[in-house]
Amino acid sequence: MHEGHAVELPALLWAAGWLVAVLVLFAVALRLPLATGLGAIGSRLYAAGCVVAGLGVWMLANVALHLNDTHIDVTREKVYTPSATAMAVVDELRTPVHITYFYRSDDPIGQRARNILEVMGRRNPMLTVLTVDPDKQPELARREGVRLYNAAIVEAAGRRVLIQGTDEAEIAIGIQRVLRTRSLTVCFLEGHGEFSMDGFEFHTHLEAVANHSHGEASSQIIETAGHGVGRVRRVLEAQGYVTRKLVLVTAGTVPADCTVVLAANPRTTFLPAESAALRSYLEAGGNALLLFDLGFAPEAGLSRLLSDLGVRLEQQVVVDPLSHYQRDAEMVAVTGYDPHPITRTLSLTFFPGIRPLALTKPAAGVEVIPILQSSRDSYARPVAAAEARTTEGSSAPATQVADVRPRVLGIAAEGTLAPGAPPFRAVVIGDGDFASNSFLPYMANSDLLVAAVRWLAREERGTAVRTRIPVPPMILLTGAQSRWLFIFIVILLPLTVIAIGGVVWWRRR
Repeated sequence: MHEGHAVELPALLWAAGWLVAVLVLFAVALRLPLATGLGAIGSRLYAAGCVVAGLGVWMLANVALHLNDTHIDVTREKVYTPSATAMAVVDELRTPVHITYFYRSDDPIGQRARNILEVMGRRNPMLTVLTVDPDKQPELARREGVRLYNAAIVEAAGRRVLIQGTDEAEIAIGIQRVLRTRSLTVCFLEGHGEFSMDGFEFHTHLEAVANHSHGEASSQIIETAGHGVGRVRRVLEAQGYVTRKLVLVTAGTVPADCTVVLAANPRTTFLPAESAALRSYLEAGGNALLLFDLGFAPEAGLSRLLSDLGVRLEQQVVVDPLSHYQRDAEMVAVTGYDPHPITRTLSLTFFPGIRPLALTKPAAGVEVIPILQSSRDSYARPVAAAEARTTEGSSAPATQVADVRPRVLGIAAEGTLAPGAPPFRAVVIGDGDFASNSFLPYMANSDLLVAAVRWLAREERGTAVRTRIPVPPMILLTGAQSRWLFIFIVILLPLTVIAIGGVVWWRRR
């Protein structure tokens, strides 16, 4: 078996023990005397005893090896090894789960998926795997109602989920879904120019004005209709969450079945009644993911709510000369995180134009933990609110660089807002672009969003399985990585060649 491509030592020792048993058996056989002097009957009994003892040792060794099977993948890409997260999901099983996988035996991709699932099935006795070729066993396929190849039926406790695909990550998510005993709904707020959950899989800019920039200067001209969060919706649905729109101005209240309320980059100010509805929802033990991007101006009721959550939105943009992408210092990159269940598996995230959050004294019973911070060299400069901007001229007043220090970019809050009320959870991040279709698939941006939703839905104890999002192949580098790459390739490498040539010339002259 593998844990991040490493063979389990106990299983490998069983394999070594089997080999030792076979070698000992051969060594003993070579040293056993052929003539015993026991007579005809005694010789026959002696020979029969040797055969029975040899077969017994052989059978016991093979049974022990079968019960402690190991899996060694010698391919460079570890093609036949389940991912570490998929194996972690299997290790967490405490309830019996049955998987029936339908594949075509002459399809190499389906064969790989079958082998992967069989490896996962041997990992934990709580997981049983049955692989079926519908062409050879059509009765079983008809009984299960499956008419597709490369489809898995995951069953547990009377519930079943159909997964179509060959990726073990999707099947691992299917295991988590079938074990979930409650329906989880993510409600996307709309009505204030938020990124739409129905947004296209691409985005559009006014290229001539912003030169395709994603910093503060371009936030005024992004066409929100195309710059949506459709990929977020797909990722959450793949995780088994139900998604739907919520327009507070018409609904009046947040429905009780909304497990998480997600506000993705609203552009216009909330109405007082909407802020009051959001407060009532949190006071009743709700959960909210609030992505308030540059220029969003909260009204008084929302400001008081955010203050009770321990933050205040600064009307500024963070500039990070040390940790950023490409040459845009406003595309802040975060490589280190404060300890929290949301950030425990994150590697690197980046935020195209993010506002800082000022920490305030939260309401009694509320605990606040910063989860995202910029580097020590970062600073902030004022920007105009979105409603006060135009596409002509500069969108922010001139300012001097000052107050260089790390800025809080995101917080997680939990507790109670009313005596005797159930506990709520909330995450506030000063950027919504990182979750848009443009940036969600890259680095750990999608991991951050999924981890935040899982924590809000109180599913952080389980393993978070990453949903793969197809994207064009590209390499994204931070500013520091780009500088070192330039120094090494453009400066050091040519100088090294020149130096070697000079040494050779000097020795030959």
